[in-house]
Amino acid sequence: MNENELAFHYVCTHERARELVDRHDRFWVSNCGCREGRGKCARSRVDVCLIFAGSFPGSGTSKRQVTRADVEEILCEATDKRLVTRPFRDETRTTTEGICFCCDDCCGYFLDPSERCDKGEFVEHTEPLKCNNCGECVGVCHFKVRTMNEGELLADSDSCYGCGLCVDVCPEKCIELIRRA
Repeated sequence: MNENELAFHYVCTHERARELVDRHDRFWVSNCGCREGRGKCARSRVDVCLIFAGSFPGSGTSKRQVTRADVEEILCEATDKRLVTRPFRDETRTTTEGICFCCDDCCGYFLDPSERCDKGEFVEHTEPLKCNNCGECVGVCHFKVRTMNEGELLADSDSCYGCGLCVDVCPEKCIELIRRA
């Protein structure tokens, strides 16, 4: 694959995932192929591969049609369990076909650094003067952008994929997502 070609997956915020869901009237869900392959996930349930087109196969077994209420339940679990929303595209990379809800426990992307994933449209920006260096954001950053060094928060914005999980947990509200340049 050419480095300039779009990857199968890309990252987005939970808010953007809701916007993608709102564009559709029918939904299917299958088991996550990563979770099935690795066994029990320490973070979430197995049936979190959301699909927008009935013809799309899904990444795992047990594909079934679900209601909007079922989708809402998955979105709520993604927020509660701090899962990264990774929409996926069709073969031509022109249409978003569904959303994977990924974690660092069992998902192939976080365990295999060679798997490509496009960064989202946003990137983190931390206001250092407002930050109290509590480290709450470090534990939710599956991309290892945020680390603590001798009690001080360090953030490597160039490595940020723009999922927004750090924004959600910051007690000081010193992290925001800004449009990627």
